[in-house]
Amino acid sequence: MKQLKSLLGLTLLGALMFTACSDKKEQKQTDASEIPVSREMLAELTSPPHVPTPVGRRKAKKLIVKMEILEKEGEMTDGVKYMYWTFGGTVPGSFIRTRVGDEVEFHLQNHPDNKLPHNIDMHAVTGPGGGAESSFVAPGHEKTFSFKTLNPGLYVYHCATAPVGMHIANGMYGLILVEPEGGLPPVDKEYYVMQGDFYTKGKNGERGLQPFDMQKAVDENADYVVFNGKVGALTGDNALTAKVGETVRLFVGNGGPGLVSSFHVIGEIFDKVHVEGGDLVNTNVQTTVIPAGGAAMVEFRVDVPGTFILVDHSIFRAFNKGALGMLKVEGEENKTIYSGEIRDDIYLPEGPGIQQMPTTDEIIASEIPAKSFEEQMEFGKQAYMQTCFACHQAEGQGIPNAFPPLAKSDYLNADVNRAIGIVLHGKTGEITVNGQKYNSVMTRQMLSPDEIANVLTYVYNSWGNNKTVVTKAMVEQVRNSK
Repeated sequence: MKQLKSLLGLTLLGALMFTACSDKKEQKQTDASEIPVSREMLAELTSPPHVPTPVGRRKAKKLIVKMEILEKEGEMTDGVKYMYWTFGGTVPGSFIRTRVGDEVEFHLQNHPDNKLPHNIDMHAVTGPGGGAESSFVAPGHEKTFSFKTLNPGLYVYHCATAPVGMHIANGMYGLILVEPEGGLPPVDKEYYVMQGDFYTKGKNGERGLQPFDMQKAVDENADYVVFNGKVGALTGDNALTAKVGETVRLFVGNGGPGLVSSFHVIGEIFDKVHVEGGDLVNTNVQTTVIPAGGAAMVEFRVDVPGTFILVDHSIFRAFNKGALGMLKVEGEENKTIYSGEIRDDIYLPEGPGIQQMPTTDEIIASEIPAKSFEEQMEFGKQAYMQTCFACHQAEGQGIPNAFPPLAKSDYLNADVNRAIGIVLHGKTGEITVNGQKYNSVMTRQMLSPDEIANVLTYVYNSWGNNKTVVTKAMVEQVRNSK
């Protein structure tokens, strides 16, 4: 009996020792710091909204990343210029795609025409300052450092030169993806979207080259909250695209520097969200919070055609400050999933509760009258994108069954004075445009006569309309006739 107990004890001890050795072996195998690299390769860097080729099942390599810092003037929105500080010439900066175990040799180059020193703090780096301490570089110089990618995930990088907030606020941020061993599951389409908040001396829409406003930034009173560096970066011809039945993965970052993003795609539900860009996966999500300096990966299948709107669901940022993009999906309709409008009935509430359009006597005066047709078109487009875009869309196509088109509009072209009156006084009730009935509300627009003349001139001279030029005198005549 004693011999049997001794034998059982030795067997148990051996099993425990074998398990411990196996655990150590498994731990060693999964320790990213010890993953060997094979050969060198030059990293593929892409500008937003594009991303590099997926890593797939490639082995860990010595990955050479060469990134140039450029200080360059760009356009925030029509007529509004801004001096961006960039990684790779774009806001956000170039997308970097790696895998766990890569040894990244990073070359940070500060263009000789730049005015300021910069550096880079990469949240994927384990080391002092995320690389910032090793990468402080003056104009005309290049700094090199290396790091091992230890943790899979989607990470922000940004400049960390003092004042740090100012460098980030001027556009110095981007994303680096560290894929797990074996790569991410394949999808049909991948895109790079990054939100940022901007602070200018002039108010939203004020034309000219706008300098950075430090006090607004400290107060987190953003004039613009945008995707990919400017108003309209993901709309119109720049919209993201997909086809019905495809799966879409968005790598979404938030550079900040101050505001948290409530990221949402109108008309879609995220099948998967990699929360904060990490391993935790949430499913069936409507809106995901992305902190300043954070990221998320969202995935969904597009089941019906149409234009799906990307927004920060702090909704005034979307429709008034620029945090709005588009995903245009083509393909066959599926009436089982989404029918579209079935019918349009008249609804008359009982009692005195009939709704009325809100009215106000407050008018925001235009500060700079247009001096030429070209300026009318420029100022008119700006007013359109700020006032009319949400309902009538970037190319005047309207929203089916909700807001009528302005492009090739028989209703618009038939009577310019009627159009002026609608902008001045609003419009309720049913109208027919291009053979289609619409019954919605357009509220009175808070625009000056100059601004009304400009925006209508822009509309009449765009999208196949009749090229009418509307003047301030015409607007005032209609206003005074009522």
